[in-house]
Amino acid sequence: MEGGGRPSLGQFILLGTSSVVTAVLYSVYRQKAQVSQELKGAKKIHLGEDLKSILSEAPGKCVPYAVIEGAVRSVKETLNSQFVENCKGVIQRLTLQEHKMVWNRTTHLWNDYSKIIHQRTNTVPFDLVPHEDGADVAVRVLKPLDSVDLGLETVYEKFHPSIQSFTDVIGHYISGERPKGIQETEEMLKVGATLTGVGELVLDNNSVRLQPPKQGMQYYLSSQDFDSLLQRQESSVRLWKVLALVFGFATCATLFFILRKQYLLRQERLRLKQMQEEFQEHEAQLLSRAKPEDRESLKSACVVCLSSFKSCVFLECGHVCSCSECYRALPEPKRCPICRQAITRVIPLYNS
Repeated sequence: MEGGGRPSLGQFILLGTSSVVTAVLYSVYRQKAQVSQELKGAKKIHLGEDLKSILSEAPGKCVPYAVIEGAVRSVKETLNSQFVENCKGVIQRLTLQEHKMVWNRTTHLWNDYSKIIHQRTNTVPFDLVPHEDGADVAVRVLKPLDSVDLGLETVYEKFHPSIQSFTDVIGHYISGERPKGIQETEEMLKVGATLTGVGELVLDNNSVRLQPPKQGMQYYLSSQDFDSLLQRQESSVRLWKVLALVFGFATCATLFFILRKQYLLRQERLRLKQMQEEFQEHEAQLLSRAKPEDRESLKSACVVCLSSFKSCVFLECGHVCSCSECYRALPEPKRCPICRQAITRVIPLYNS
């Protein structure tokens, strides 16, 4: 607390920061909880012969948020892996990622740093079909790259370490960056892989489409089954809830500490004011009862003990109100008994 009894700047910053972090965490928790509730409310539809009849009876021939599971089948052509033989898919993602060590001037440590320097994603049209053979039904998947959980499998991964000469090593130490190498990765959504789709299911011209929902709900194309997907989302909700509660408790504790400190300071000010009034009243009674020749000595008496003479000047306030013994007995931090201002220096007072 500052001299005037107000909270310090550091306490204001701590309270404001914890409040903002709590608000952000709570907002993320609410979003995650809403997504989890939407997933729980999604309609599970079996990919079978009665799929078109179900959609025909639905309002607008559409199910706004549906869950459907099936095997991936390409419509026409497929994508071949560039590194693995006989590996075919409908989505291919090639990534080049740079890895290096960067010198942190604050912690004086080398930290790992990675950056994607190139990424290309190729797609071809594909359907979701039943696992059972002979079922003549398919769901065309639209805009697969818009999904938040695209179930790609890593089919190739290789790290190419950087080759450095002695001169390069010296230069990298001076510049604060030490290259480690390039990681090359290929991910694919293979033909025949099981995929769980969560989105809008539409019947259009006797064909069924799975597309991103229009109500702002999440679009999923996951390699996990629906129960695992829902369980993962609920775990994320619990994590963000705990974080929001922890920071919320920290915010309440900080606010309680500031308010309690303010209350104690107010009580201290009231107690000192009462003591000052009692002293002034007592001093007035002594002056009224004393003989005329003793009144000057009472005016020069220490305001604390009323027995010794005032013998020191308090700076920076300039009050002359205490003897040296009572000054030494003042509690730390020492403050003037009259104005409660902090005492920075004491000058002895000599009476001739």
